[in-house]
Amino acid sequence: MSTYYQPPAKESPWMCANCNVPMEVAKVDVAYLGNAFPVELLKCPNCGLVFIPEDLALGKMVDVEKQLEDK
Repeated sequence: MSTYYQPPAKESPWMCANCNVPMEVAKVDVAYLGNAFPVELLKCPNCGLVFIPEDLALGKMVDVEKQLEDK
């Protein structure tokens, strides 16, 4: 999935809602139906909260889910 998704800039204006610290780009494993995919997303360095942008959640992730369900 990471080859189709442009990760956010290293300097992020996004803040963690739990810790109130800047979120950082980090490699995160996204799993669905027993399959895991490494993706670079914004993640809180303290609590691990991950931010998934709407365009990714409603775009590429939906496409991958449909492909996995069709198998």
